[in-house]
Amino acid sequence: MSDLVTGDAVVLGLRPARLPSRALAIFLDLLVYLTGYLLISIGLTLATASLDMAAQAAVSVASFVLVLVGVPIAVETLSHGRSLGKLACGLRVVRDDGGPIRFRHALVRGAMGVVELLGTFGAIACIASLVSARGRRLGDVFAGALVIRERVPGARVMPVPAPPPWLAGRFSGLDLSAVPDGLWLAIRQYLTRMNQLDPQVGAAMAARLADDLVARTGAPPPVGVPAAAFLMAVVHERQARDAARAFGPGGSPYAPPVAPAMPAGTPAVWGHPAPGAYAPPAAPPATRQPVPGAVPADPVPPRPATGFAPPA
Repeated sequence: MSDLVTGDAVVLGLRPARLPSRALAIFLDLLVYLTGYLLISIGLTLATASLDMAAQAAVSVASFVLVLVGVPIAVETLSHGRSLGKLACGLRVVRDDGGPIRFRHALVRGAMGVVELLGTFGAIACIASLVSARGRRLGDVFAGALVIRERVPGARVMPVPAPPPWLAGRFSGLDLSAVPDGLWLAIRQYLTRMNQLDPQVGAAMAARLADDLVARTGAPPPVGVPAAAFLMAVVHERQARDAARAFGPGGSPYAPPVAPAMPAGTPAVWGHPAPGAYAPPAAPPATRQPVPGAVPADPVPPRPATGFAPPA
């Protein structure tokens, strides 16, 4: 996996193509291009039989450059990095920032391919691809491009458990911009597997992740909230914000899951009292039952409206 950061500070997880798949794609492309070049050469030889040797040599060089250099450049430019061989192998050429390539990228790759692939029968390209950490040949390096795998086996994504109902919306004011993607990934992996961990190990891991999250957000730890429940609530808040940005306020395309039971061994209280800290909701006040035979008190008459708002 290659982590590429775009200009919008979005991390793209791209899978660079390695030497075997790239070699197969290049072999298929060369097979098609050489077959076309052979057919065109036979036709040009018959058509230029009456010309002198210099004219025939010029036509041969022009056909070679057009078919084996110009056609691959045109195909990669028009298909945005997906030639026939790459399409068959599930590969694609992209820029270093993950965007589609343009004519100048395809031109540099095609010009260097004459030396790397045709001039040395692929020896330089193989050595450069093996040395490079992302499997790039010299044409990719000079063009600022990267060959990635488009067809990747999909992994089963486990849903993140929902927080307890009394924590819904409690952390809407947290600043989550400073939380790195690695910490989000660690929290997600813990929440999806916390029921499979040892209770003591899971509680210690939840407390450590919660402390890291509190340090990143800059807010005091909530009092009376278990660490695992705090992590669920914050992850749910982040998902709600992402859904609001993508689908508008209240436009989440799915219903929230039911909150599961907390795993055994989860500490009842996490965090320490601090000024402005969150506290669990207070119990609703008990309603007074009417006493039989008692005379009800006169209701307080409403005050006439004066048009002035009470002081804040």
